[in-house]
Amino acid sequence: MSVPTRDVVDGTSIGAPEAASAKVIKGRSLGQIAWSRLKRDKIAMAGGVVIVVLVVMALLAPVLCKLLGVDPYAFHTDLLSALSMPQGKLGGISAAHPLGIEPLNGRDILARILYGARVSLTIAFLATMLGLIIGVVAGITAGYFGGWIDTILSRLMDIIYAFPVLLFSIALLVIVSGIDALSGGVARIGILVFVIGFFGWPYIGRIIRGQVLSIREKEYVEAARSLGAGSGRILFRELLPNLVAPILVYATLTMPSNILTEAAFSYLGVGVQPPTASWGQMLSDAVNTFEIDPAFMIIPGLAIFITVLSFNLFGDGLRDAFDPRGGR
Repeated sequence: MSVPTRDVVDGTSIGAPEAASAKVIKGRSLGQIAWSRLKRDKIAMAGGVVIVVLVVMALLAPVLCKLLGVDPYAFHTDLLSALSMPQGKLGGISAAHPLGIEPLNGRDILARILYGARVSLTIAFLATMLGLIIGVVAGITAGYFGGWIDTILSRLMDIIYAFPVLLFSIALLVIVSGIDALSGGVARIGILVFVIGFFGWPYIGRIIRGQVLSIREKEYVEAARSLGAGSGRILFRELLPNLVAPILVYATLTMPSNILTEAAFSYLGVGVQPPTASWGQMLSDAVNTFEIDPAFMIIPGLAIFITVLSFNLFGDGLRDAFDPRGGR
C-alpha cells in the first residue's frame, strides 16, 4: 500500500491545515489606536514636545538658574539707568542676563520666567485636577442615577455657571491676605487652586453626564448589574474606564484656560504676590513701563502664548485621535 504524498510549493505543504498557515490577527485597544493616530499628527506632537520641555524647565528651575548664574530674587540696581530702566538695548539683554532685567528693581527676567512657570503650571495643573475630580464624580453620579439626583446636580451646575466668579474670587483673595502673609504665599496659591478648580468643574460634569447617559444601558453594564455588582463598582469599575478618553481630552484643553485665568488674577493684583514670580504678575508690573521698554511685557506674554498654544494644539490632536469617526 502506497503512502500518500503531499506536494510542496516554496517550502509550504499544500493541504496543510488552514489554521497553521493563517496569520494571527492581533487586536488593538483604544489607547493603541489613539496613539498611532496621534503620532501621525505632527502639529500635535510638536505641541506635546513643547509641553514636556516647559514642564522639565519648570521642575528644574532652581538647577537651571544655578547653572546659568541667575537669581530670581537678586536686585541688579547697578545695571539700571538714572530713570530706573535697564541699560542697553532690548531691556538690558547681555551674556549675563540672556532675557534682560526688570525695570525698577533689576531682577533677571529669565530666572523670573523659569520660576514663574513653576507657579503658573502648578496652579493650573492642581486646579485642573480638582475640577476633574469634582466634575467626573458629579457627572457619573448624575448620569447613572438620574431622577432627583440628576436634577439637583444639574441645577447646581447651572447656579455655578451663573455665579460671579471674578467678584467672589477677588473678595475671597482679599480676605485671606493676612493669612497669606504668614504662610509665605501658600494660602493664596491654595485659594487660587480652589477658586479656579471649583468653579470649572461644571464643564466636565456636563460632558461626563452626557457620556454616561449614552453608555449606562450598554451590555457590559447590564451584565455587571445582573451579576450583583453594586452601584459603586459599576460607576468606578465599569463606567469610569470607558470615560478616560473624554477626560484626557478635557484636561489638556482646560490647562491653557486655567493658565490664562491665573495670569488674569495676577494681572489684576489678586493672584500671586511678590516676591513669588508669576507670568501674570510680570505682565501687571510691565504696564507702567511697556511704552519705554516693551521687552519686559513681550517676554512673559510670549511665555504665556507659547504655553497656551502648545496645550491647545496637543489637546486638539488628542481629541482627533480618540474620535472614533476620525480618519487619521
